[in-house]
Amino acid sequence: MANKENVTLRVEPELKAKATALFKALGMDLSTATGIFYRQALRHHGLPFEVKLDEPNEVTYAAMAAAEKGEDVYGPFDNVSDLMEALNA
Repeated sequence: MANKENVTLRVEPELKAKATALFKALGMDLSTATGIFYRQALRHHGLPFEVKLDEPNEVTYAAMAAAEKGEDVYGPFDNVSDLMEALNA
């Protein structure tokens, strides 16, 4: 077995419990999962997943602006049936 060093991570108890359960279901412990993360980060020369801010799209920005002005507060539909019809189209 190769020499290993200890790493201390500080996370919320609920996050640790959920991660522990997930990794256990995958057949590994937190130490193994963390090692996999480090290896993938080295392989990708950065984080092994995309990190970005979620930005609203133009439609959402327009809806937010309209709501701030008090416009279209009740939406373009007069009843639930019309809304559902549009959603299912």
